Amino acid sequence: MTGTIVLLDLAGWVALLLWGIHMIRTGVQRAYGPDLSRILGASLNHPLKALLAGLGVTMLLQSSTATGLMATAFAAGGLVALGPALAVMLGANIGTALIVKALSFDIAKVAPILILVGAVTFRRAGGARGRALGRVAIGLGLVLLSLIQLVATLAPYGSTPGTHALLGLVAGDPVIALLLAALLAWAAHSSVAVVLLVAAFAQQGIVPLATALALVLGANLGSALNPLVASREVTGRRVALGNVLVRLSGCVLALPLLPWIAGGLGPRLGGPGLAVADFHVLFNLGLALAALPLLGRLGRLLQRLLPDSGASGAEPALRLDAGLVEMPSVALGLASRHALRMADLLEGMLADAARLLREGDRPQERIRLAERTLETRGAEVQRFLAGLDADALTEAEERRLAALVSFTIQLGHAADVLTRNVVAQVGRRRKLGATRAAGDALDLAALLDRLSANLRMAASLLVTEDEAAARHLANEKRGFRALEEQRIEAHVALLRGAPARDAALWGIELDLVRDLKRINDHLVASAAYPILRASGDLLESRLRTTASGAA
Repeated sequence: MTGTIVLLDLAGWVALLLWGIHMIRTGVQRAYGPDLSRILGASLNHPLKALLAGLGVTMLLQSSTATGLMATAFAAGGLVALGPALAVMLGANIGTALIVKALSFDIAKVAPILILVGAVTFRRAGGARGRALGRVAIGLGLVLLSLIQLVATLAPYGSTPGTHALLGLVAGDPVIALLLAALLAWAAHSSVAVVLLVAAFAQQGIVPLATALALVLGANLGSALNPLVASREVTGRRVALGNVLVRLSGCVLALPLLPWIAGGLGPRLGGPGLAVADFHVLFNLGLALAALPLLGRLGRLLQRLLPDSGASGAEPALRLDAGLVEMPSVALGLASRHALRMADLLEGMLADAARLLREGDRPQERIRLAERTLETRGAEVQRFLAGLDADALTEAEERRLAALVSFTIQLGHAADVLTRNVVAQVGRRRKLGATRAAGDALDLAALLDRLSANLRMAASLLVTEDEAAARHLANEKRGFRALEEQRIEAHVALLRGAPARDAALWGIELDLVRDLKRINDHLVASAAYPILRASGDLLESRLRTTASGAA
């Protein structure tokens, strides 16, 4: 019974350690998530800058796994080249080692203070960022508290026969120790937690130093597996596989040398716990120095191992990788990229509709295929966004998510009107023949060009959120409304004495104007209205308010 209670205690303190790390990571992401993504994205043009950015972001997030998932997401979205993404991973590995080094010092007495300060800040802070920073302080306190309790729980059992038998099995085969730690780090999604536990065990004499170093190697390898398992796209898997290969190579080289390394680190001041932390730092620093000059060759090897699949230029499906659930700023960036691809598809459909006026029925099949693709992409983006954790979103991220959903829905409606209505009406118009005088003719090509320009403006608004441009796009509704009214008046006048054929042709063109106006309405609603609504510039109704206050 005592053994069961001890195991429950251990499981509880390990869970508290993991939860503390989770609170730190999510707190930093809520406070500075978009800024971290922007810093990381801006640093990916040079391997050394990318390495330093990966180091810094990992120090803040307290997790190389989170940074690795961020880098693989950037790569999978086509936002970063392979070499800099691999450099980010090297920096992330150094960052997590420095975290362990900082937490390995005897700073246990500050745990209650951190929890107290964090709780007060969380409850009293006026803004979301203040509450998030309070969450970070609570998480740091919980990490330290859990480590203290883990050591206190295990200390009495360091010399029991059962412990010696288990440690004898692990100590007798460093490969088993490496694999065990790799499994634990993969399951915990954190090498920090595993290495801190190993350092605590080594400090108490529960595990020999050489065995502890083998466990550290395994923790490094295991945490590299999470992005590899989570990433589904080829480009993202290349980055994750590259990180695994670098760490695996380091483990293979270091494993036979562990007895000599342990002998060199053993006599140092501070005891085995600090020696474990030092080895963790030196191992990752050495890997970075050795691998950084070889990233170009490693990238070419990864491209051969994981070649591109599918048709050239095909856009990969948008799926919510497990790690992105806790990184909404990165997830929203990827969703924005796919939403802009939808705008490109719709612009191509408008161009094909203009060709339909000149070439007959040949572009019709391309338009229908593009409409089906756009519909699929829209559903992917909406499913992707629905999978995000709503509680982890800031107020700005919630607005961004709503704007993206609105954008994809409205573009889908516009594509549907174009495919089902405009294409059919253009076909009917061609069969009747548009042979009236030039002064009366409806310039459909010019209207389609105008819609394309409005679509490009809507796509730019999705990125810039510029209020002046949003007003300009919203004012385009007036132009299409005025054109519709003109065509109605002309159609009524024509019906009084025009031949039946001309009346039918004018009716078709009136329907076309209405359909093009509907498409323009969807474009305005997709991008301009969310911006104007947020700024307070969008009226609820076009009706004039009466003296009684009613519309």
